[in-house]
Amino acid sequence: MSNSLFRTKKISTILSEGSDDSHGGGGLKRVLTVRDLTFFGIAAILGAGSFSSLGAAVFSGGPGVVVLFVITGIACAFTAFCYSEFASRIPVAGSAYTYAYASFGELFAWIIGWALIMEYSIGNIYVAFSWSDYFTSFMDKLGDSIGVNLHIPEYFSNSYMEVKDALADGSTNPEMLKAWNEAPVIGGLRMIVDIPALVINVLITYLVLRGIKESRNFSNVMVVLKMCVVLIVILVGGYLIFANGLTFNWTPPNDAGVNSFMPNGFGGVMAAVSGVFFAYIGFDAVSVLAEESKNPQRDLPRGMIASLVLCTIVYILLTLVLTGAVNYKNFEGVGDPLAFIFEKQNLNVGWMQFLVAICAVVAMTSVLLVFQMGQPRIWMSMSRDGLLPPVFQKIHPKYKTPSFSTIVTGLLVGVPILFTDKTFVLDFTSIATLFAFVLVCGGVLLIPPKEKQAGRFHMPYINGRFIFPLIVFGSIFIIAIFAKNYFPSLFNFDFSGNEDYAKGKISFMDAATPQISLIVFWVSAIIISVIAFVKRYSLIPLMGLITCMYLLTGMTKSNWAWFIGWLAIGLVFYFLYGYKKSKLARQA
Repeated sequence: MSNSLFRTKKISTILSEGSDDSHGGGGLKRVLTVRDLTFFGIAAILGAGSFSSLGAAVFSGGPGVVVLFVITGIACAFTAFCYSEFASRIPVAGSAYTYAYASFGELFAWIIGWALIMEYSIGNIYVAFSWSDYFTSFMDKLGDSIGVNLHIPEYFSNSYMEVKDALADGSTNPEMLKAWNEAPVIGGLRMIVDIPALVINVLITYLVLRGIKESRNFSNVMVVLKMCVVLIVILVGGYLIFANGLTFNWTPPNDAGVNSFMPNGFGGVMAAVSGVFFAYIGFDAVSVLAEESKNPQRDLPRGMIASLVLCTIVYILLTLVLTGAVNYKNFEGVGDPLAFIFEKQNLNVGWMQFLVAICAVVAMTSVLLVFQMGQPRIWMSMSRDGLLPPVFQKIHPKYKTPSFSTIVTGLLVGVPILFTDKTFVLDFTSIATLFAFVLVCGGVLLIPPKEKQAGRFHMPYINGRFIFPLIVFGSIFIIAIFAKNYFPSLFNFDFSGNEDYAKGKISFMDAATPQISLIVFWVSAIIISVIAFVKRYSLIPLMGLITCMYLLTGMTKSNWAWFIGWLAIGLVFYFLYGYKKSKLARQA
């Protein structure tokens, strides 16, 4: 059975099953250029992260969170090279799922396909909530400017669980209190539902179903508008920071009264990993559009890398503007950080507030669009392999889009909007995506090398036999010399000095998870170093693997618990259906 669980698909077989007919035939339309792919990448990356989760990240890490953006950007850059290598070899829909099938085998392919549901579908729930927040704010500002009441009631612009949990925690947020107290009651249940989030999900689902060409044009227009406004935010905000002498905000005092770029220490910076990494989720979504690209072997790598580089630069500049304009502590609970810095009590630029609100609605819409396009194409690939029923690969006869999968994706995003909240979705999505990235980087190490071909991406081979172990053991040596308490503290599980633990606010495992994660990371790094020395593995995928693994150390116990539970549910589905129904099983 173990051999059958890890049965792999030959790349030649994957290519023959994916439509490579430029005219479509019974497959998807090839209409996307490198510009379109770059714009799709920007549309996915530059959205919910910059306009929403960036505020929470800044509050956790202070100005020093810019370091985490650099680390995450580097990790994603190495990962982008790995995605590009796979996309060059396997230019079909399916993304990391298809790549895992060719390298690790069927079981891991199913696991990663199941995990990608968390990235594309469940991640879109967070984006829908954020879109609703900005849309509601925009309608209020628009109504005020024209003298018409366009206010959406609080009980129709917030999720039930978010309001309920806020009140249970003793929140005094007037919006939450108003939603709970004014909500109509039917059968003893308060009718609190985020109507704008539900509506935008329906509209995006229809647009994705309608066709890739229409989605492309819509996305490209939104990306141009979004980039223009973000550039204005950086220029106006940056100018006012220096003009008003606010640069002291970049080194705020910590709890000891010492000015520091990292007022909460590096631990505070790493605590922001979910919010920061969520900002990068999306660059890999470009790879699922392989069968709709005109020249996927050349254009997919260019689109992914170009969008990643541009967005990393933008995020670093935005973080510096936010932390320079306002003290990082003021970002607690702020869901619209880019608009927040221009409010009256901060930089006091009213027209920028309004402009950012409009831009945020556009940005969130483009992110929803790209993510909603990604999930159906993952399912289509899994259905081709027999791991899902054949209906998931059904192509609409007129629009040439995966119709059934698109509708199911819309339902998977829409229904949970009724009973979940943003915080849960944010953490749930980030850990699943990092897990997928780890497998993609590891998968590149397992596929045989190929000869260079003109017009196709080829990841440079840098022998990591000596360089990678030197990086790992050199890092251990430097840390041991300059941070002598680092490694001894990893094995010290005495949390009596932890105030939250002492008061019973967190459990022993909550407090111990960061240390356990770091111990596993360093042990894994040493093992991988030994294997890299023996196998002469390429340095780029090794660096992608190790950096993504390090980012996983920032995840909490609840993140891991939910993720493992989700994978367990997925394995039940696999053994009940996919294990016996897959094409490889039938061919055995």
